Amino acid sequence: MESDRLESPVAIKGIERELICPACKELFTHPLILPCQHNICHKCVKEILFAFEDSFADGGSESSNQSSPRIRISASSMDRIDRINRSGRKRNSLTPRSTLFPCPSCQRDIDLGERGINGLFRNFTLETIVERYRQAARAAIAIMCDFCKPPPQESTKSCMDCSASYCNECFKIHHPWGTVKAQHEYVGPTTNFRPKILMCPEHEMERVNMYCEICRRPVCHLCKLGGGHANHRVTTMSTAYKTLKEKLSKDIEYLISKESQVKAHITQLDLLLKETECNSERAKQEASQSFEKLYHVLEEKKYAALRAIETSKNIRLEKLQTQVEEYQGLLENNGLVGYAQEVLKETDPSCFVQTAKQLHVRIQKATESLKSFRPAAETTFEDFVVDTAKQEDILGDLSFHSNGLEIPEINEEQCRMYNKALISWECPEKTDSADIYVLEYHKLNKEEESVTWQKTEVCGKSKVLSDLDDDSSYAFRVRGYKGSICSPWSREVILRTPPAPVFSFLFDDKCGYNNEHLQLNPRRTSVESRAGFPLLLGSERLQVGCYTTLDYIIGDTGIAKGKHFWAFSVESYSYLVKVGVVPSNKIQKLFHNTHDVTSPRYEQDSGHDSGSEDAFFDSSQPCTLVTLGMKKFFIPATPAAPKDPASRILPLPSCLGICLDCDRGRVGFYDAGRMKCLYECEVDCSGLMYPAFALMGGAAVHLEEAVTAKHREYHDDI
Repeated sequence: MESDRLESPVAIKGIERELICPACKELFTHPLILPCQHNICHKCVKEILFAFEDSFADGGSESSNQSSPRIRISASSMDRIDRINRSGRKRNSLTPRSTLFPCPSCQRDIDLGERGINGLFRNFTLETIVERYRQAARAAIAIMCDFCKPPPQESTKSCMDCSASYCNECFKIHHPWGTVKAQHEYVGPTTNFRPKILMCPEHEMERVNMYCEICRRPVCHLCKLGGGHANHRVTTMSTAYKTLKEKLSKDIEYLISKESQVKAHITQLDLLLKETECNSERAKQEASQSFEKLYHVLEEKKYAALRAIETSKNIRLEKLQTQVEEYQGLLENNGLVGYAQEVLKETDPSCFVQTAKQLHVRIQKATESLKSFRPAAETTFEDFVVDTAKQEDILGDLSFHSNGLEIPEINEEQCRMYNKALISWECPEKTDSADIYVLEYHKLNKEEESVTWQKTEVCGKSKVLSDLDDDSSYAFRVRGYKGSICSPWSREVILRTPPAPVFSFLFDDKCGYNNEHLQLNPRRTSVESRAGFPLLLGSERLQVGCYTTLDYIIGDTGIAKGKHFWAFSVESYSYLVKVGVVPSNKIQKLFHNTHDVTSPRYEQDSGHDSGSEDAFFDSSQPCTLVTLGMKKFFIPATPAAPKDPASRILPLPSCLGICLDCDRGRVGFYDAGRMKCLYECEVDCSGLMYPAFALMGGAAVHLEEAVTAKHREYHDDI
């Protein structure tokens, strides 16, 4: 046994990285195996859990992590605190109550369950390798005997059963021949003592003797019989040992056989390292030159602006100084006035007249300027204010542009403008090369001279916006970022919001609902009219020129006032559908409308052929409806409508909308995809108004679902 334990030491040079704890960045101490199969120090697990509990109490403050200098929790890990911050857990002074934390290696959420740290296996194999590494690192430092009298001798053996080290003499004394202790297991000098039998952490009195292939961990027979592994696939420990050892050996042999290929890759990577250094220096130089050009342009603009201001200042000062001198000449015994006073002393009339004429003109001009005083130059420099707002926005967007980063494109077909706005985009090559996207949008307003874009960062390829105004058009654009590199902006897309707040309702399955002809889905958001046996039986007695009954259904919520909008889609195979609104006082008349049975115009014995009955039929309808069917939208025949029937038939939009304005007494029918009004008319809103639908033959109507959080671009995986 001793020869097996004391054979040449395992080569451990170069494996330091595998022996470092991802939390404390030091050699493992009592490593534990996490459910994700990564290892972590026992002490580090407790410190991470304590740090998280402190973060809960402090609201995730940065100071909460300073009490544990051993561990380094990444920012992405600390972002997860918000999810479990509401759990109400409080720190215990001895044992952390929190059992949820992110793995420092893979960032997956680790739930330790009810047993917490006690439910984790200790990785004795890794612990042994770390100890061998420590021994190799401190080969000059001997392990001393634990039983020698001072001064102790250097130990030669360590007993795994006694967990102690001995010199030759002390070992013979404490392990005499012929005793039970002589059968103890001993190895070379070590400080790493581990139990001979691995016990189950859930059933502390049971040793592990099986391996769960689902959870990839050793279990005992009680775990398999009635524990958490009862329905899992397990195998014997010897079989698992043999299988895993064979796989590991084969993989190691394969890697060793590819040593030349690995060395070639290392050589290639060394060249790439040098090339990266050179290319980064070149990129820095090019970036520096680009900014130097900007500095040069700015310096030139700055010099030109300052020179223009200085020139304007000198001209203005000269004008004002001249004006000052002119007004100083108006003072007594000074300038013009003093000269005029001397001229007045002339007694010779001819000489006086010769001089005084021109002087009098100058005096008159001075008098007029004195009466209407105005500075010769402006003192403000408002014309010289430099507007740099646009340039600041451009410089704010200054970043690295890469030809390798795809330009995203906003997919208008997937975008939805309803109670909220869902903006979706994709890359042309269907790849996700960007780490993050920036979506910008602004409201189109002709009165605003400058455009202010609102910005939001998105981790996925869609975003739900809830702060948009009704009946407004917005411009959207998006760009991708990968580190400091960004793509150019996508093409701007203009989308319009609904003309009014969205009105939510379901189909009413009680009031007048005909379950023989109509079928509702369980959520009451879709209704279908099927042309089956009930319709054939109802049409059996009808002859040429007659039409069958429309099946009506209304919404379960009414509208009393205000402006509201709702949207729906009609299946393309639908033969006949009518949509609109009905007042509460005419609902009964709607469901018992006799004119929906036969038309007197086409009765064989009615004697009418003028079509006047059809006019009566249209005017007597209890509700305001428009007709859809066969992929067409039919504008009602009104005096204001086009007289050509063909011009009143429009293609059926994929999504239709109705806008009811109770205050104005008007209802509009919209192409909900473009938010374009197709037809609008007056409606009597004296009573409570309900959405109304009518179907005949094979037809189906689906209410538009509200845009909710499920459409968000980022699903928080924590």
